[in-house]
Amino acid sequence: MKPIIEEVLHVEEEVSNILKQARISASEIRNAADKESSEKMNAAKEQTREIIQTAVEQARKQAERLAEEKLKQAELQKDALLNSNAEKVNSLVDNICKVILRTEFDTDTK
Repeated sequence: MKPIIEEVLHVEEEVSNILKQARISASEIRNAADKESSEKMNAAKEQTREIIQTAVEQARKQAERLAEEKLKQAELQKDALLNSNAEKVNSLVDNICKVILRTEFDTDTK
């Protein structure tokens, strides 16, 4: 009977050691999986940041190009407006000068 009890105790000890090793192994596997998951998440975040940064840079460049185009268009429209109304502008300037000169003359003669 004693050998049977010793055998049972020995088997229980082996099972206990096996379970202990299984727990340690499971913990190591879980830690490795957590580390790998964390590394993948960090890599994905970095990739996302790079994609967003590239998109923002492209949008900024496009906005600058559009602003330059609009400024050129406005400049061309201004030049066209001045050229098409050059005679009117010159006449208006002449009239303003005459009014100023007349006002000065009137003030001096009084």
